[in-house]
Amino acid sequence: MSTCGEKSCNGHGPSARKLSLSLSSLKSAMRPDDLLNFYRRDPRTGKLMRALENSGSKVELKGVVGSSLAFVAAGILEREAENKLAGSGELNHHVFVLEDKEHAAYFMNDLEQILVVNPRPIFLFPRSARVPYQEEVTENANVSMRAEVLNEINGGREGCIVVSYPGALSEKVITQKELSAQTFGLALGDNFTLDFLDEVFLEYGFEKVDFVYEPGQYAMRGGIVDVFSFSFDHPYRIEFFGEEIESIRKFDPVSQLSVNKLTRATIVPNVGDKKLHKHNEAFFSFIPSKSVVWMTDVKSCELGLKKELEKATAHYERLVGETKRTPPEDLYLDPDVFVGIIKDFSVVEFGGGTTFTDRLTIEYGMTEQPVFNKHFDMIATNLIANNRNGYVNVIVSGQATQLERLHDIFSDRQDDNGEKSPDVPYTPIPMELSEGFVDKELKVLVYTDHQLFDRYHRFRLKDGFRKSKEALTIKELMSLEVGDFVVHIDHGIGEFSGLHKIEVNGKEQEAIRLSYKGGDVLYVSIHSLHRISKFTSKEGTKPSVNKLGTATWAKTKAKTKTRVKQIAYDLLNLYAQRKASEGFAFAPDTYMQHELEASFMFEDTPDQNAATKAVKEDMEKVVPMDRLICGDVGFGKTEVAIRAAFKAATDGKQVAILVPTTILSMQHARSFARRLKDFPVTVDYVNRFKTGKALSETLAKVESGEVDILIGTHALVGKRIKFKDLGLLIVDEEQKFGVGVKDKLKTMRANVDTLTLTATPIPRTLQFSLMGARDLSIIRTAPPNRHPVETIVTSFSEEMIRDAISYEVSRGGQVYFVHNRVQNIKDVAGIIQRLCPDVRIGIGHGQMEGKQLEDVMARFIEGGYDVLVATTIIESGIDISNANTILINDAHKFGLSDLHQLRGRVGRSNRKAFCYLMAPPLSSLPAESRKRLQALEQFSDLGSGVQIAMRDLDIRGAGDLLGAEQSGFISDIGFEMYQRILADAVKELKEDKFNELFEEERRETGKYVEETILETDFSILIPDHYVSDISERISLYRELDGLDTELALAVYKDKLEDRFGALPEETEELLITMRLRWVSRILGMEKVILKSGKLIAAFVSEEDSPYFQGPMFARVLNYLKDNSRNASMYQRNGALRLKIENINSIRLALGIFEDMAGMSAAEAADMTSGRKAAEIALKRSKEEKSAEKSS
Repeated sequence: MSTCGEKSCNGHGPSARKLSLSLSSLKSAMRPDDLLNFYRRDPRTGKLMRALENSGSKVELKGVVGSSLAFVAAGILEREAENKLAGSGELNHHVFVLEDKEHAAYFMNDLEQILVVNPRPIFLFPRSARVPYQEEVTENANVSMRAEVLNEINGGREGCIVVSYPGALSEKVITQKELSAQTFGLALGDNFTLDFLDEVFLEYGFEKVDFVYEPGQYAMRGGIVDVFSFSFDHPYRIEFFGEEIESIRKFDPVSQLSVNKLTRATIVPNVGDKKLHKHNEAFFSFIPSKSVVWMTDVKSCELGLKKELEKATAHYERLVGETKRTPPEDLYLDPDVFVGIIKDFSVVEFGGGTTFTDRLTIEYGMTEQPVFNKHFDMIATNLIANNRNGYVNVIVSGQATQLERLHDIFSDRQDDNGEKSPDVPYTPIPMELSEGFVDKELKVLVYTDHQLFDRYHRFRLKDGFRKSKEALTIKELMSLEVGDFVVHIDHGIGEFSGLHKIEVNGKEQEAIRLSYKGGDVLYVSIHSLHRISKFTSKEGTKPSVNKLGTATWAKTKAKTKTRVKQIAYDLLNLYAQRKASEGFAFAPDTYMQHELEASFMFEDTPDQNAATKAVKEDMEKVVPMDRLICGDVGFGKTEVAIRAAFKAATDGKQVAILVPTTILSMQHARSFARRLKDFPVTVDYVNRFKTGKALSETLAKVESGEVDILIGTHALVGKRIKFKDLGLLIVDEEQKFGVGVKDKLKTMRANVDTLTLTATPIPRTLQFSLMGARDLSIIRTAPPNRHPVETIVTSFSEEMIRDAISYEVSRGGQVYFVHNRVQNIKDVAGIIQRLCPDVRIGIGHGQMEGKQLEDVMARFIEGGYDVLVATTIIESGIDISNANTILINDAHKFGLSDLHQLRGRVGRSNRKAFCYLMAPPLSSLPAESRKRLQALEQFSDLGSGVQIAMRDLDIRGAGDLLGAEQSGFISDIGFEMYQRILADAVKELKEDKFNELFEEERRETGKYVEETILETDFSILIPDHYVSDISERISLYRELDGLDTELALAVYKDKLEDRFGALPEETEELLITMRLRWVSRILGMEKVILKSGKLIAAFVSEEDSPYFQGPMFARVLNYLKDNSRNASMYQRNGALRLKIENINSIRLALGIFEDMAGMSAAEAADMTSGRKAAEIALKRSKEEKSAEKSS
């Protein structure tokens, strides 16, 4: 049978020539749609199109590789749309069946990137559960995605694109008839009683909750009903006026805020719940018979279905208990039935499938993108040669920075004589594709940047449901429950006992009730919520509750403050010295620098980009750099260091990298050498494993300047090491060095650029107080294309352990096995040895001698062991890109952040990583542990657990950052309190010892009072008929208490109205009190009391404060002069006070204060927060820069 009947099909006919002519005009700027145009007009597309017009036709596409499949499919979809416009056809459904979920996701992303001009609805159809017959591991998000597809097809939407894989198609689905019967529709103007809706939702198996965040939940508050249907990716918010539906909106489950308005809502129950429907059918029976099915290979799909059915049958046979379960043949598709059904559809096989004898074969004969191993000269030569042969060269990348780097690399290239190399002809297109390809027939080649640079490319799926769960888990961890310990800034540690209503001068208010030792009770007003914080300390330590009215708490605070002051003093002192000295200014980037940066395996995050830029700018200045980079483990700090080191080395300077442990020095030596192997720099190291002759050789090379980058432990600052020309010092985890090393560092630092890295997250409040004392870059986000670690919660089973270890070892990787009990760690190693006799096993734990432990770790790093059985000692910082599987025994005994840290040990390369959490069956665990394990399983992304881990790390980190004795204080007074005291100490020092440095800062911000305390007898609160959930009310009060801009206040108000309806009067007043507090702060008032129609304000308590000589106080005196009838000033207890009569509302008080300050509340907030000053400074520096340029 002929494959190419038409003349023009061989690529040399008239249409092919026309194509290449139109290309020259395209070359300058191409968009994804221009690339798609080749395949819209491709003769082969026409041929495929004609074949598909006959229903039931079978086609084989030969030689379709990489992302070209998505282009071929998109070409057909576009032609369909054109025919429909011309009135000669309709849009069919297309079902794409790929090998597995990963391939399906990549294909789906490719198709979405290509169809930008005429997008079609594209859906992923996943499997609902990982394990047959285990309802608790069914993911609602997946069920919801399945329901969405069925609902769209059933609702008559045309032209749906469904991407799936055999594992998902093997599960049968609800029949069309039953789905129609169970779909409930609502539209604007419909009438329903709330009781009726309540019944419908219960009948559908929905769960009634306070706040809706995942499919299958609903909530009712007054006249507002929130419901999350299984067939829609956002929950609905339906607002009633009486019994009539007044508005329908969809809202974001994370922020609980409306996204946009709708006219109707469709509610579909859990289509996977077997109790809700009697019959199931194959997905192929559900879709219309005109649909086109695209498969890699029908035979392999059949095998996949067979495997799924066997797996389900095996699980079914193992089931015990009384419950009668549906047999697998009713729930899963029989492969033989599948073969019968598929014959009636039009089928396109593209992955080498040759199932049907009567098929039409279309030759594509493409080849895959060649492998260049990051050799840019090879790439350039290849592109130039292809261009001569008449090819259109296209390079695609989803990241603009990568395209810029490529351009820089190509334009900076030089040949052997130092002449500029010829231009490289290629067209960049900003789009992401999973794999490149070369189409010889159309003479088009598409290369992807991640293959050129050897980076991992990640697929992106809708993760709406996950995100919302995550947000709620974090919220739960942060929220206050009755019985939690709370720290009050003035009274110490007490126990939280809920929100209570209290009466003040006959008016109702809300306050938080704290109980102290001996039954004492303290009520904290909702305006002073910022004075209390949840007590957080190391997991599991219980604080001792204070007694009210004793001096114990004040003593603890004072003791902490004196210690903290010393630390703060050192920091500020260093800053003062730094302004004077002079260093070396490095040259701007070379093309080698661009090449190095572009070959980084992961995408740069914005933070990382900013950090790199800041470091390079600092290096190019004459003033010596002193920059600190903080970021969680695995967020790419080392990469920033490598780039800085390379910049220094290419400019002829030497680099010293100081690390705290021998293990780290080996690790860095390996990662630097690996990253820089293609570049002309030499990397060497000194540590305790290098002795005698080898050491002497290294030292000689350092002295003669042959070694560019030297990595080492504290020996690096010793007397034996003499650098020829040191230009950059990089210090990793500085807080772990002793005083001796630090002193030596200070002398080295005088005029050498210094870069310090730390994985300790620096708490937010700390950053603000350290601002200026050190240049700080913070990397908060994880690299976006890091592989998520596949996390599996399972019970301890030898079979699973054997499979996991042998799989990892068979792909040449290494395994961590975490067992946190030293007593029987050897037995566990024995079990593993028995299961996997040929793997090499090492054991490491904290009770071993330091040297012995280092040797074990070093052997593991060098690949001497396949499996390391260890206690949690591995969570602190060894980082081996070859270890990609971790098994954690008794996972339920670990805290969330420990698990997050441990899991962060794997998944550091472009390979898929696995984390097995072994614990008893979930149903037997306490709720707390179960939640923790499920949370981890759901948030498999790197950055996701960060917020959770941050809380815990903050606590640990602060101890490290500030020396060991500090962590003792932290467990005495709680972490947030500690941060506060630290910020205070820095402030006092700024005023006291470094006054002239910071006087300007105070003048600019006008901030002489940290916060204003407000007491009032007005009834201002969020009433419980408006927000009934207590913990939600507390979190709303806390959020309000932290707002400091007019914009944030407006957003907060919208949020309340959106979620709970129109604001009650007392809540309106509550919002105005925030504005009153902002203006009072700029007026220098420490406390404002509004009671019985009088306003009393107390000014700054230090008599010699510069505030009294400032312009604000002068304005207050002017106001007094003009309003002497009902305003007066007097002194009480050494503090100055202002009294104003006849104030009967908060609005009135605000008006008077705004007049007095000569500015609105919004302007006051901007000024005291330093935003105004920052804006002015930024403007000034921009003007200076442009003036420099023009001169």
